[in-house]
Amino acid sequence: MANQPRKFNRAFFATVWALAKPYFSESDERWKARGFLAAIIVLTLMLVFINLQITDWYNRFYNALQNYDQAGFWKLLGEFAILAFSAIALSVYQTYLTQLLDLRWRRWLTGDYLDRYLSAQTYYHMEVFKRGQDNPDQRIADDLNLFSQYTTSLFTGLLSAIANLVAFVGLLWVLSAKVVIPWGGAEHHIPGFLVWVALLYAVAWTWVAAKVGNPLIWLNFNQQRLQADFRFSLVRLRENSEAVALYGGEPKEEAQFKHRFDRVFDNYKRLILRQKRFNWFSSYFSQVAVILPFLAAASAYFAKAVPLGFLMQISSAFGNVQGAFAYIAQSYDSFAQWHAVTDRLQGFRALVEEVKTLREGAPEISQTKREIGATGFAVQGLSVNLPDGRSLLRDFDLTLAPGDRALIMGASGAGKSTLLRALAGIWPFGQGQINLPEGDAKLFLPQRPYLPLGTLRDALLYPAMVANTPDDRIVAVLNAVGLSELAQYLNAMEPWSQILSLGEQQRIAIARILLQQPVLIFMDEATSALDETSETTLYQLIFSELPNAAIVSVGHRTSLVPLHNRLMTLSNSKLVESH
Repeated sequence: MANQPRKFNRAFFATVWALAKPYFSESDERWKARGFLAAIIVLTLMLVFINLQITDWYNRFYNALQNYDQAGFWKLLGEFAILAFSAIALSVYQTYLTQLLDLRWRRWLTGDYLDRYLSAQTYYHMEVFKRGQDNPDQRIADDLNLFSQYTTSLFTGLLSAIANLVAFVGLLWVLSAKVVIPWGGAEHHIPGFLVWVALLYAVAWTWVAAKVGNPLIWLNFNQQRLQADFRFSLVRLRENSEAVALYGGEPKEEAQFKHRFDRVFDNYKRLILRQKRFNWFSSYFSQVAVILPFLAAASAYFAKAVPLGFLMQISSAFGNVQGAFAYIAQSYDSFAQWHAVTDRLQGFRALVEEVKTLREGAPEISQTKREIGATGFAVQGLSVNLPDGRSLLRDFDLTLAPGDRALIMGASGAGKSTLLRALAGIWPFGQGQINLPEGDAKLFLPQRPYLPLGTLRDALLYPAMVANTPDDRIVAVLNAVGLSELAQYLNAMEPWSQILSLGEQQRIAIARILLQQPVLIFMDEATSALDETSETTLYQLIFSELPNAAIVSVGHRTSLVPLHNRLMTLSNSKLVESH
């Protein structure tokens, strides 16, 4: 995303509303969410009321001190203990309920974004349509958490500021009547003098905060993106550790890590320099605000027109009004981070919608289930294209009866794997009709199988995850595919994609076929890491266990030809069947 100014304008708040509204108005938890929000609002207002009582207490307590009123002193201390305990209890429960709302909101947001990301294979089409988009994992794992936290905390803070303003501005206006301003040898009274001072001071503070702090929005946005890029590069090394070690690529990887971290460092340096400048101004304004009410009321106090308690009361009231007016300025750094998080989430949502639109606008390869009782696999008028519109295959028809085994061959780069993706229903570029067998029980085996995080059992049963599959059945299948030594590790949680060789992983994929019994199997060079003898043995095992399964294989080895009864060659956008 280009480096451009970001402001707190109507468009930004419309985006926040669009992100926040569904949870409170459409979700299954909406009534609980509203209840939590109402409770937080009530507790916030009660805290403001307690604060108002404490301000009045300041007046009476310091007057008691000035008058050496010992009985009043002890009585007021007891009153303060009640007020303080009430404030602590309200604050604790306000924080607890806010965090609980954050947690529940994050859970719902995470489910909603995961649904958007995974539905209709959007995660895959984002890579196909929009390569190089940065870190959707960070959007879901980190930004949703930050969005709920910042939104609730800033909303609560703003509500508190407004409530304080409403509660204290009248009091401060009344107290201002006793403030005199010596000028030209005379004493002057300005109605609401301290209110105007607080307002003008807060306006100046907010203006400076916006000028100095606005670049923090982009810097925070960029910092999260660069840190995610750096983290992703480290994850990539872990996932491909063996390949890097075999290549001896450590110097190259280290250079890349340092380059990515240098970008993190440079941006963070700019960020902390900007925060330093912001903190200079913020600290200056906040410290001056402490003495402003004393300066304003000093003349009246030293003229003995008002007691010490009045001076302390006016200080407290001024602090609350001025703090309410200056809330945005005081919290501008949090607002900047909130803006950056919102921008990242909106960018993710916009990308998901853009991919959805592109996918829906592309010529459609439609899939339908065949009529009840019909079997086999049929393709009619299939054309497959690349994303740039170039044709890989035109007007292809294919019918596979139960037990048919078709082998697709061709030169490297001819588009065999892409054709298989189209047949499996995940490639969006093209048009035509694919009729699936009844039940749509299909399994796709890529050259490098995907092994999910979890136990070996989870890897074997992926994606069907049939929980009631007995152990003896799984052990028998492991023995059949040549992985008997793994039977003792069924419940072991290990990084199996790193522990097992590619050949062993391909045997795991064959085991999935035997365990899940699909009626349609796509194999994209799924035995390329095995020797020809093992390859033949495993194919024969599939044939014997699933004699009625239709199989579509892609491969280069001529040893595969005898294992199939149909042979097709892809060349020049045509798929020609040999007889």
